[in-house]
Amino acid sequence: MNSKLNLRDKKKEATFYALAVAAFELALEHGMDGFIVDDVVQKAGYSRRTFANYFSCKEEAVAAYFIGNIAAKEKEEANNTLAGQPPDATPLDVLYNLLKLQFTSEFLHKLRQFVSLANQYPSLEPYILNVFRHLQITAQETLEQFTRGRYANGYTHLLVGAVYGAFVPILDGRLNVMLPGEQLSEGSDAMPFEQYLNSMFAYLRNGF
Repeated sequence: MNSKLNLRDKKKEATFYALAVAAFELALEHGMDGFIVDDVVQKAGYSRRTFANYFSCKEEAVAAYFIGNIAAKEKEEANNTLAGQPPDATPLDVLYNLLKLQFTSEFLHKLRQFVSLANQYPSLEPYILNVFRHLQITAQETLEQFTRGRYANGYTHLLVGAVYGAFVPILDGRLNVMLPGEQLSEGSDAMPFEQYLNSMFAYLRNGF
């Protein structure tokens, strides 16, 4: 019985992800105004009724591409981060290592594409907030497991908010930061992502 339930869950997961991938790829190719739900189900190979079982609209499906990726990795990232900490680690150390796991080169590039889409199509804006909320919840829960009440109430919330808020201007283009894997063009003054990350944590460790 349990194996059948697991198989059913895996099938649902695969359907969810296939629809989300199709929606995201169509959004990149045609913009949010350039496709409809029928295009999504045709590309993914499912029915419109199946789409309705998972999503209320195409915007939700586009955002689900990221939320699905995050949810699948959340537990593994948190466990790996906590397991690898030395005895004298601080909450900032934990958060730094978690960010390195979350914000891979591939994820950053696709998240920047998503932010760019949201800037063009306001209907996506509420969904991008959900993406950041999922990332922050993972960070918050990881820090709470690590600190175990050793810090004042609200400390971890403030810390997580400050760190994740610093990523928004990178993703929407207000800060000229070169993502991992990008080539620095001649005459560009873009700051490498690793340098930006280290500078941000230096400010947090030493005070502004």
